[in-house]
Amino acid sequence: MKKLIIALCMLFAIQLPAKAGFSEGASAYNNKNYALAYKEILPLAKSGNADAQHLLGLMYYMGRGLPQDYKQAMFWHRKAADQGKADAQYVVGAMYYTGNAVLQDHKQAVSWFRKAAEQNHAEAQQVLGLMYRYHMGGVEQDNVIAYMLWNLAAANGSANAADQRAAVVRKMTPEQVEEGQALSARWKPGMPLPRTSKTGSE
Repeated sequence: MKKLIIALCMLFAIQLPAKAGFSEGASAYNNKNYALAYKEILPLAKSGNADAQHLLGLMYYMGRGLPQDYKQAMFWHRKAADQGKADAQYVVGAMYYTGNAVLQDHKQAVSWFRKAAEQNHAEAQQVLGLMYRYHMGGVEQDNVIAYMLWNLAAANGSANAADQRAAVVRKMTPEQVEEGQALSARWKPGMPLPRTSKTGSE
């Protein structure tokens, strides 16, 4: 499987962070009252609230309550991503990967996926693992790093990552599996992810 499938479904339901003013908009969005959601979150997004920027970007991306507009989706997601919001960093990476609203750029996609993955974002970890498995976006092919990323994503509940880990492990030596497990065990959210392994390239 050499094509990445970017799944945004995990972003459809917005969690309710404890930030005054945002919870009303997120609740309205989850209840499909998109007009109220837009009214609540637009001022927050304009004032720099990263959660609101991400949600507004998602509404433009999905065409929910607003005309679908990938340029506006990228504009708002990029603002949230630049503030360090992992969900938004993942979407920016996905848009660079697919070429929505921007020139397709797999190296930029890898960069944004890595930022989100380093915050323990399961979908970003899973997709970044695919980039390493299939030598995409300028990263070296490395089964150990792919295994490590899928191990982390599977621990965060990604069934896709668990399936991909099970497939790649059949192509790995015991030494590679041992290294992948050791890298997973040592890594903590917020730490830089390794870019290469000692044993993992084919």
